[in-house]
Amino acid sequence: MTTRKLWIGFILVMVISFGILGYYGWEIYREAPPIPEKVVTTDGEVIMTASDIKDGQNVWQSVGGQEVGTIWGHGAYQAPDWNADWLHREALFILDEYAKADFGKVYENLDDEQKAMLQARLKNELRTNTHNFDNGVLTISPVRAKAFKELSRHYGGLFMDDPAKADLRDAYSIPANSIKTEDRMFKMNAFFFWTTWSTITQRPGSDITYTNNWPPDELVGNKPTSSLILWTGFSVIILLAGIGLMIWFYASRKEDKGEEIPETNPQMEVRQTPSMKATLKYFWVVTALILVQILMGVITAHYGVEGQAFYGIPLADFLPYSVTRTWHIQLAIFWIATSWLATGLYLVPAILGKEPKHQKLGVDILFFALLVIVVGSLLGQWLGVMQKLNLVENFWFGHQGYEYVDLGRFWQIFLFAGLFIWLFLMARGLLPALKNQKENRHLLIMFLISSIAIASFYGAGLMWGRQTHLSLAEYWRWWVVHLWVEGFFEVFATVAIAFLFVRMRLIQASLATITVLLSTVIFLSGGILGTFHHLYFAGTPTAVMAIGASFSALEVVPLVLMGYEAYHNLGLSKAKEWVRVYRWPIYFFVAVAFWNFLGAGIFGFLINPPIALYYMQGLNTTPVHAHTALFGVYGMLGMGLMLFVLREMDLKVKWKERPIKIAFWAINIGLLLMVLISVLPVGLAQTWASVKTGLWYARSAEFLQTPAMETLRWLRAIGDSIFAIGVLFLAWFVFGLKGGWSVKKDK
Repeated sequence: MTTRKLWIGFILVMVISFGILGYYGWEIYREAPPIPEKVVTTDGEVIMTASDIKDGQNVWQSVGGQEVGTIWGHGAYQAPDWNADWLHREALFILDEYAKADFGKVYENLDDEQKAMLQARLKNELRTNTHNFDNGVLTISPVRAKAFKELSRHYGGLFMDDPAKADLRDAYSIPANSIKTEDRMFKMNAFFFWTTWSTITQRPGSDITYTNNWPPDELVGNKPTSSLILWTGFSVIILLAGIGLMIWFYASRKEDKGEEIPETNPQMEVRQTPSMKATLKYFWVVTALILVQILMGVITAHYGVEGQAFYGIPLADFLPYSVTRTWHIQLAIFWIATSWLATGLYLVPAILGKEPKHQKLGVDILFFALLVIVVGSLLGQWLGVMQKLNLVENFWFGHQGYEYVDLGRFWQIFLFAGLFIWLFLMARGLLPALKNQKENRHLLIMFLISSIAIASFYGAGLMWGRQTHLSLAEYWRWWVVHLWVEGFFEVFATVAIAFLFVRMRLIQASLATITVLLSTVIFLSGGILGTFHHLYFAGTPTAVMAIGASFSALEVVPLVLMGYEAYHNLGLSKAKEWVRVYRWPIYFFVAVAFWNFLGAGIFGFLINPPIALYYMQGLNTTPVHAHTALFGVYGMLGMGLMLFVLREMDLKVKWKERPIKIAFWAINIGLLLMVLISVLPVGLAQTWASVKTGLWYARSAEFLQTPAMETLRWLRAIGDSIFAIGVLFLAWFVFGLKGGWSVKKDK
């Protein structure tokens, strides 16, 4: 396959995929669940207004948003899905009201025929769309208004300070007085009402709700749609066809002749420029952030079994669950991105063959800017959750409440500017290199394109405002999470690793170029439109499900051949004696291939098909994929790149490899045990409960506080402890390089 054909394929994939993504973004905007101008009863009582709902969304964001419970299935796994919980409670309340009015007793005491009659009335009550699209008024019955007031008291007591809700607060890891005023609580209840109304109300002219009949709850008639089942089957067919074509393609290729590996390391005499040396402090910060991130993960996981305490210490009083989980996720993104950005900065002088003027100054300025962003955004998130900011201030400087994109808008803009500073520092080395490195030109172009994408695609996080419709905010949020984090960072990393191997003359530049372009085309063919698999139930039209199911299946296709990549990289580590000094960075790249196959591939496809996600959305099967893909793939890659750069900074010293060996195996084994003996069994048990009873039950304290589930969650401590030991050894090793206790000096 020629380079020209691959470039044409790359351009076609980008243009067509983003054209479709943009078109259906407009469709999501056009068909999103309407926010009523006001909600009134048939008696004329005004229950809430659009302003209440929009302000309520901001209140929800200020307490942590998707970092405590979930909305439309997106968010944290501690506390319920607020829509599934509200919907079921509302249904039971209304059924009791019907039963007492018609039969003089509660619903539970009725016979089957009476229950069936009231259920039919309930479905008609809840599923009928009574929103007037001309004047924006949503009309509800007095009994539904009564249910709203009753549920408002329940959630008010939960988020405020009702002593009767103390045990439930503990089970949900929600501190007392998380919301401090009745006005804020009323508005958040209005937001809960509207998002739940969207899950049960049918689209005009359809028998399917705005969220495609999600969440599952047979009591109210929320069952899988026929299109959901159809596109699940179609996604499996596409997966099998894609795997078959990929295997045929690999089998039909002639084995490319590899580079003749030199007898000595070509990089041994490379001079370390000032800006290359200046990246060292980035990796110290990366290591420090890993330690803090893992600590926040340990505390967050422990809240799952002890509520609001950490081995008896009332930690949640000043460090609640929504804060520790926010920091755990944000720090992961920060340190992974910092490692990759620092690797790029390190490579620029090596690629150009000289130090660009004032490059070190730029590297230092960017470093301090990143420190300000990290510290400032984390502090702002704490202030927001602790309710020390008003709603406008919270949006700008506090907690936006959207998982993975939690930092306030000011910090988002600051980070966006920082990424363009990084792009400038990259481009001033890459552009001149394009003129004098014909052999590497195509690889350099892809390096530059991926760098531009990293800087620019984070801008999708600026596309929503403080009160943007949730469906639209979700659409753009997944541009950041799926396209920025999972998409173009992956392309950048692929190019970076290829460049490292080309510089060492372990592979030919021409072969590396073809491999990178082919991998990018295959990955983005499914990856760009696969973004929609996150949006099946976020108030989107059925077409989004069809596209998301089909193309997310294609995302798995290249991952089934990760064993080939792992075998190839493992072989490179043994190619020559001098290559052995890079053994542990290469081993981390081998781990990336393993977790790509298991975490992104198998565990990803476990939840991606529509019928699977219908029952699993918001359950612990999602963090199985999240941990093994985000940390297993991108985290391992960040560690591998860091170790590669640290290795090249001083090739004349020998590493004491025992600490990094322990770190490598403990991190990988710990991650595997964390998933296999705890998180995955909990998720599968929840899936069973979701299918059998409903999502509300699978997420309930009643189910998760059973002895069996408690035991499974405690078992996570085994994998977590091994994992944490590995991280400590990694930090000991990295910091020890500066102190000298991780190296052996030549005699």
